[in-house]
Amino acid sequence: MDIEAIEATTLPSGGDSVMETTSMSSGFDVDSVLQTGSSLSEDAFDELFRAIRSSSRIREQAGQSLSAAISSRGASLSSEAISSLKVAQLYYALANYASAVEWVEKAGEGVSQFTLKGRSLCHLGDYAGAISAFEAAESKGADSFDMKMAIADCLRCQGDLEGAEQHLQNLSRVGEIRAEYHYQLGRLHEANGRHGDAMDEYEQAVALDGEHTDALFHLAYATDIYGDEIKAVNYYERCINSGAVHVSALLNLAVLYEDVEDYSAAGRCVKQVLAAHPNHQRARMFLKDIEASKVMYYDEEQERRMDQCNQVLEIPITDFELSVRSRNCLKKMNIKYIGDLLRVTENELLAYKNFGETSLQEIRAILNQKNLRLGQLLEDRNNGLAPERHLEEEDEESNDMLNQPVSDLELSVRARKCLQRLNIDVIGDLTKRTEAELLGCKNFGQTSLVEIKQRLKERNLSLRELD
Repeated sequence: MDIEAIEATTLPSGGDSVMETTSMSSGFDVDSVLQTGSSLSEDAFDELFRAIRSSSRIREQAGQSLSAAISSRGASLSSEAISSLKVAQLYYALANYASAVEWVEKAGEGVSQFTLKGRSLCHLGDYAGAISAFEAAESKGADSFDMKMAIADCLRCQGDLEGAEQHLQNLSRVGEIRAEYHYQLGRLHEANGRHGDAMDEYEQAVALDGEHTDALFHLAYATDIYGDEIKAVNYYERCINSGAVHVSALLNLAVLYEDVEDYSAAGRCVKQVLAAHPNHQRARMFLKDIEASKVMYYDEEQERRMDQCNQVLEIPITDFELSVRSRNCLKKMNIKYIGDLLRVTENELLAYKNFGETSLQEIRAILNQKNLRLGQLLEDRNNGLAPERHLEEEDEESNDMLNQPVSDLELSVRARKCLQRLNIDVIGDLTKRTEAELLGCKNFGQTSLVEIKQRLKERNLSLRELD
């Protein structure tokens, strides 16, 4: 299991007995779980985990019930190994991994205990501790292949790619027929930048196990990156049909649905995320964008006119004869194209140092040749008529960061596709765009804008603002 996709999977706890459970769709009684005389079976914990992760109501109920149970009889629970293990399992399902470790350490030394401890430590970023726990679980009789896969996952996550590769090579003979082996090998290829090889391994994993959720998710993402959106939708749908709430899969699938203007399907995906995570900020903003898209009117003729207008807006200022003073002022204001002039007013130009009426007359003359005027796009944008820009500006900065590809920002699928539409390939190109220019791109909303601004802020960069 890949620890970076925990919301997509369930984790078996081990145990030999089967616990009778009630329907999780209507909630469950934590006390009855804790009072059961034996440990939870794989199926019982699987059902409990899915229920808690798929519903905020059930998650809140379980958390409150567990806190009440520990407050009232914590000492008796911690004195029994089975009860301590079940408390740890409940904390794990609630994503409280520190408490899960605390309670599992009271539960003795068994296969289930060490396995759960290893999974919890993975989530806490203690990969060395997790590896030790998985090794202990194997020594106690846990499935050797499963534990070695978990260890390989930890080695990769902590950056020891050579160690992970050696670990997987030692299992190549038995692993050839196991989906998890091919999935872990795919993740290793991906970490090494061998994306084509990674995709092949994900396909092999899905061929061996059509319900391997993590492999389906990464295969969906890879096929989307390579432009096969039909396959990507199919893989994402298979991923979310596993029954668990996979937030990333649902949001990426919603983007693909929205791209083909299936807003109802996109909305259902986002609402499923919000049902499990009501305060998920990105999902809430995305839903607002989807609802707004339902009432948008697309005028094909207007789009054609805008494309024609873009050709004019992309004409460099250097193509026109200007005085040295005017040229220098425009350069300092980062105005390089005709389109930039349409985004400033006469007052803004005159307010700039050394820019006077003579320079203003020169600018007016240039725009009059094209039947344009200063500030025109500001007026058009207020009327919903602002065209998109598709400029391919050369990066004049020597800063290495500005020359990095925008893929390094690790943006969501939605934001990445919008930047592709605008032909923005490197971070330097992105910093030359304004908020208004990005929002002018079809399907680009506040969600993507906030995401991009945050990624740039992390690098002490920002979108362009006119001086």
